[in-house]
Amino acid sequence: MADIITLVLRLIIARCAVESWVISMALIKDKFDAWEKEAQARFDQLKSNEEELNKIFINLYGLQDELDYHVKDEEISVSLADKERDIKSLISYAVGCMFGRYSLDEDGLVFAGGEFDPSRYKKFKPNPDNIILIPDIEYSQDDESDIMIKFIEFLKVVYGKKDLEENLDYIADVLPGNGLSRAKIRNYFVSKFYADHLKTYKRRPIYWQFESGKANGVKALMYLHRYKPDQLTVFREDILPKLKVAYESQLELRLNQYSGSVKPKEKKEFKKKSEQLSKKLNELLGFSPKLAELGMHRIDLDLDDGVVVNYDKLQTTPDGRVIKILSKR
Repeated sequence: MADIITLVLRLIIARCAVESWVISMALIKDKFDAWEKEAQARFDQLKSNEEELNKIFINLYGLQDELDYHVKDEEISVSLADKERDIKSLISYAVGCMFGRYSLDEDGLVFAGGEFDPSRYKKFKPNPDNIILIPDIEYSQDDESDIMIKFIEFLKVVYGKKDLEENLDYIADVLPGNGLSRAKIRNYFVSKFYADHLKTYKRRPIYWQFESGKANGVKALMYLHRYKPDQLTVFREDILPKLKVAYESQLELRLNQYSGSVKPKEKKEFKKKSEQLSKKLNELLGFSPKLAELGMHRIDLDLDDGVVVNYDKLQTTPDGRVIKILSKR
């Protein structure tokens, strides 16, 4: 119980900190610097208060020679600002806004079950299908099913278009890997976001990750609290076809580039990209029937049963066959 209470408190503090960053257009760096000062002042004040109380009790019971009134930093119950942790909290908050868990128009938790009301989201619209793709390549510049495109839209709405690139650089600076900022952020969504989400929620995720295999042909998030029995059918019929067309188009382009190139180094690169796209396409084609079979059963999830039960239930047919469509929890 203590662990759960601590987790809830940390999530509330993290969300409040992040929400304080999204009240006006500005550089994320400036918002973080202000939060860092506020967190330090809060930390110092609490430490001072606890040490003052210690002095009072030590003097009251005459224990000056037995006890030290000083309090160690690690014993203080509030956290100092941490750039990497807090930037990742900002990313998680943005994902929450993408699904409608949070809204830029209201404070705190907005949707965690019940009837979803789109009218509560005016500044930033959540994904209507409750499916957000996490492709490891940019196949479109305007598909709002792509998590990176939706994340950039979020940053533009909150912090403005003018400072977009500087804000992307600031975010990417704390994330692992090398390369351009957009590529680093996309790679974080592809390879690290879900692991961080599982860690934050003690392996009881509220965002569930679909995964087709090692080639990342299909990787996507779904918000558990917005799940409906037709969710897998919507995914298969409305989302996958667009991704399939994108892969086919990209594959055709790379094959044409390979055929038209005379430079060995270029041909090698185009061949490599063609093979990667072919693997993604084949994975997608193998994943679609899995969604079809599970989707036709219109599996009903009960939030009261908890994440562990529902996670398995969504991947099990009524006759007990397990069809893996989700990442390992």
